[in-house]
Amino acid sequence: MEKANPTVYEVNTWVWLSELGRKYGRRIDLGSVPPQEWEEFARLGVDALWFMGVWERSPSGVRIALELEDQVAEYRRVLPDFAPGDVAGSPYCIRRYVADEQIGGEKGLAAARGELAKRGIGLILDFVPNHTAQDSPWIFDHPEYFIAGDREDLAKGPTAFFEAGPGGAILALGRDPCFPAWQDVAQVNAFHPGLRKASIEALDSILEQCDGVRCDMAMLLTNPVFERTWGRRAGEVPSTEFWTEVLGALRRKHPRALFIAEAYWDMEWELQQQGFDFCYDKRLYDRLVSGTAETIRQHLLADLGYQGKLLRFLENHDEPRAAAVFSPRRERAAAVVIATLPGAKLFHEGQFEGRRVRIPVALSRRPPEEVDSELQLFFYQLLTNIDSGCFHDGEWKLCDLAGWPDNSSWNNILAWGLRKGEERYLVAVNFSEYRSQALVQSPWNDIGEARWRLVEVLTGEEYFRDGAEMLKSGLFVDLEAWNYHFLRCREIR
Repeated sequence: MEKANPTVYEVNTWVWLSELGRKYGRRIDLGSVPPQEWEEFARLGVDALWFMGVWERSPSGVRIALELEDQVAEYRRVLPDFAPGDVAGSPYCIRRYVADEQIGGEKGLAAARGELAKRGIGLILDFVPNHTAQDSPWIFDHPEYFIAGDREDLAKGPTAFFEAGPGGAILALGRDPCFPAWQDVAQVNAFHPGLRKASIEALDSILEQCDGVRCDMAMLLTNPVFERTWGRRAGEVPSTEFWTEVLGALRRKHPRALFIAEAYWDMEWELQQQGFDFCYDKRLYDRLVSGTAETIRQHLLADLGYQGKLLRFLENHDEPRAAAVFSPRRERAAAVVIATLPGAKLFHEGQFEGRRVRIPVALSRRPPEEVDSELQLFFYQLLTNIDSGCFHDGEWKLCDLAGWPDNSSWNNILAWGLRKGEERYLVAVNFSEYRSQALVQSPWNDIGEARWRLVEVLTGEEYFRDGAEMLKSGLFVDLEAWNYHFLRCREIR
């Protein structure tokens, strides 16, 4: 994939296929999706589909999921009519990187990729570098790839270690150092050269089947984090970083592949330096949820080279549904923000319809929810309007703002411009619960000799302004709480 600032759309594959099956009254897998469903993605104007959860689920993982009382309680909360058959297993408890036969296998995945390619849409799939299912072939063929323990470790920490089959190796359960171990997965040793080679081979196989990879919890594999988490159990720290070695090898064979890092703990820049095209912008998400316009503005002062390699989002399968977190007006304001910033944009299937129930990833279906048709129309209009060259590779510039001695509400407003050739847009968002006014300084210094027609992209409303006045005083904006201007700017000739 070569398009800059792509729009990515995440789909929970099993749930989506399950709902298509109910819609059409027959079993549907990736190889038998009706053409009109692929056309729906094309109408959105997205650049890539992230099919979350295509790889072979683990029978061991399903068994463990049904034994964990807290997880089963969550399944029952989400699905009042829950049955054990609803558990497909976690898509992050992967047995093998082979498309699961339940969703159409390798042929079905290849057919889906072909249908997307016909419509100019790339395919993104998952890679889980930190752990495998407990019945992964790697465990039995190459136990040295994993963090090892012994009988004493198992006795002292039965929720941190497991026995890989009767009389098998004692291995560590996979973990993030900030949380208890995940009970269904085995922890790989990122320092082991054999594991690194196997990871390269696995990713090479994945990239033969898609156009890009989203790498789960990528920061856990960096040398400093891995050493702090596992200490002497991991062995000597390698001279090269895991991702520098792995992505460097893959770039030579797959130069156009897209690599996305799920990243937290402010490690985005470091992972960008190690080879990732885009890293999650969790900091911006947190500020959109609970921050102010000023905290967001400070975030957007970062170098554009760095910002252009961030992935912006309001929800994904790990976060609560946006409709359950944001008020309706705040959600729309936040969506306009992320949609018009540099970097990649991530949207989540169900987000546009206003779904509020976050689905545990191990479930294969979800409860019915009423569609918010107004929100759906808003998102469809927003996405189709950012599907242009200006938003992919135009010049983005943060605007300066001014106010008045007796009116500080201008601090509540965010503004920026985008330009590519004759195509120009100006965005101003009141990211607050108060009516606010500001003078937005023009991001362009060549507008003074003309009059300008400013058209609201989402409503069609028009304004006419003198370029010289906008250069001298700024564009006056007066916005109600959580309101915005998304303006297409055209010179009147």
